[in-house]
Amino acid sequence: MNRQLLILRHGKSDWSVGHGDIKRPLKTRGKRASQRMGLWLQQQALIPDYILSSPAARAKNTAKIVAEAMGLTVQQIHYRSQLYAANLRQLKNALALCPHHSKRVLLIGHNPELESLLVFLNKGSLAIPDCGKLLPTATLAVFDMPDDWNVLSEGCGKLLSITRPKDLLDSVEL
Repeated sequence: MNRQLLILRHGKSDWSVGHGDIKRPLKTRGKRASQRMGLWLQQQALIPDYILSSPAARAKNTAKIVAEAMGLTVQQIHYRSQLYAANLRQLKNALALCPHHSKRVLLIGHNPELESLLVFLNKGSLAIPDCGKLLPTATLAVFDMPDDWNVLSEGCGKLLSITRPKDLLDSVEL
């Protein structure tokens, strides 16, 4: 198997709580969408062997919910401070720190940074959906990647799919 990168934007967050950005929690809708995505990953046998997450509350909660839905433990999640408000270089550096033996990595973070990574890795242009975002909340992009996490050049990935939680409403029961 080639290496795979699973890029997951955090679930829908709750802006009404009045917390600062890094402490903003998930809404109930965001929790459900995260669980649905985790169950779908498990059903598709897309279980990561390494999980990287932003330390922001909404990303941490998404990571925990997704991991548990896949049958993994929260101890398998690696939080990296550089994934919060990251630029493309910081995202690439975080991926370069993945163990060499990791064949499938799940990266959980934020827009617009994750969309920038998606565009950078993709070979060819991407059609912007009607919602105006490549990665709405709790949306997953799956890439085939080169054999070395340290060598990520523009266009080095092959986008296999983009899956949105609303696409799974009929196929994944909570």
